[in-house]
Amino acid sequence: MARADHPPSSPLPTSPAAGKGLQSGALGLWGNTVIGLGATAPVYSLAATLGYIVLAVHDKAPAMFLVAFVPMLLVAVAYRELNRAAPDCGTTFTWGTKAFGPWVGWMGGWGVAVSAIIVLANVAEISAVYTLRFLGLDGAAENLPLRVALGLVFIVGMTWVSYRGIVISERVQNVLIVVQFLVLGVVSLGALYLVYSGGAGEQAVRPQWDWFSPFGVSGSAMAEAVILCIFIYWGWDACLAVSEETRDADRTPGRAALLATVILVVTYVLVAVAVQAYAGFGTTGIGLNNPENADDVLSTLGAPVGGAVLSGLLLVTVAISAASSTQTTILPTARGTLSMAVYGALPQRFAKVHPRFKTPSYGTVVMGAAAVAFYLVLSLVSQNALQDSIASLGLAVAFYYGITAFSCVWFFRRTLTRSARDLLLRGVFPALGGLAMLWAFVQSSVDMLAPDYGFTTFGPLGGVFVIGVGMLALGVPLMLLCAARLGAFFRGETLDADTPVLVPDTGQPPVGGL
Repeated sequence: MARADHPPSSPLPTSPAAGKGLQSGALGLWGNTVIGLGATAPVYSLAATLGYIVLAVHDKAPAMFLVAFVPMLLVAVAYRELNRAAPDCGTTFTWGTKAFGPWVGWMGGWGVAVSAIIVLANVAEISAVYTLRFLGLDGAAENLPLRVALGLVFIVGMTWVSYRGIVISERVQNVLIVVQFLVLGVVSLGALYLVYSGGAGEQAVRPQWDWFSPFGVSGSAMAEAVILCIFIYWGWDACLAVSEETRDADRTPGRAALLATVILVVTYVLVAVAVQAYAGFGTTGIGLNNPENADDVLSTLGAPVGGAVLSGLLLVTVAISAASSTQTTILPTARGTLSMAVYGALPQRFAKVHPRFKTPSYGTVVMGAAAVAFYLVLSLVSQNALQDSIASLGLAVAFYYGITAFSCVWFFRRTLTRSARDLLLRGVFPALGGLAMLWAFVQSSVDMLAPDYGFTTFGPLGGVFVIGVGMLALGVPLMLLCAARLGAFFRGETLDADTPVLVPDTGQPPVGGL
């Protein structure tokens, strides 16, 4: 950990006592947890991917949620330990730089940005489609210009909320999260009640213990399911990106991240069991092996479980969930670019903080603009490419989660033998989490190479692979361009293992430093 008596090797734009200009102490444990849960968009994530997970592994969806939870928990431990030592809104960028140097750190920051740009375009589309369907305008939902225009309204609106400050963002997220979990609870418990009472219909099946066992699933099927589950869980790390705006910045965000992942795994397993039990695995009707249901199994169950009211409520909740994710994705990514600029890895414009709202104003606007551009290009050029982009998202997430996990091991390498706790929480667990992310990235990349993986192809290559790996690879020339103009960072002069992190003074030193 950085020490106050070990100054950085070159002057930085601000002082550790002043931080980066963000509003310190604005969030508590629950507010921080809400930001992380909102970023995962639980209702939208389940609606968009649960059906495809079932198609990949049949009745093993609950097992896949449990399997994917393990590396997520291990990576969350790495995030917590790194945040205790270096609570910085740059997260992967800052920690990757401190552990492995500027080049790895910069690419880690790029991985965070790539995942945000991809998902923002998709959640804007989902928000628009489900809002129109909720209003009974199914025909309008199929109208491309109208759908895209409404999606752009969601991006602009949530960018504005993020621009206005962390407190208003938390208040908005509190409402949106409560609605999401209430609806998921009603649907799941209602479906299970009907199954056990005999009112679910002939297609229903009783839950089986075998659903929770991952055995019998092929390596490729498991990799496909796990990469989808990584997308479903992804977002809890937003807790760490707002650490500098949270009370007890070196402790609370890590606890919030762990709390968020536990809430998510309980919710996801409950929903998966309820959906499988109620819908069954038939190839017709609401059966989960009916490919027509894969896009949204939750909405398919709305009318059978709770009638028109619950069906409509599910539609609007998916729209709310996607809109919630739009805002909470912009929040951490803008703070990541702020940190990169403060340490000289991006142009200083990104270090601009609004004097009244205490938000990274320039970075927030740029993230919103980048999402608008990506959404417009993919929507107007190819709807299939837009769908494939979300399938490729797991690659970017596994990429920067893996960098973070391995950074934890290397950053603390000299103190791993100090205690059993340090060995496990800073060495063994993060290493296992990083290896799991590496396996998911490599195995999924190999599978995505196939031209029949997804809806698009680029010559002999699958479009999902090209979009996923291509977006990550785009960071290399951008990094080289930054290196040509911002040499001090890439020479290790502005941020290294001993550089004090630029966070507001919490009144006590960070825990567990080197």
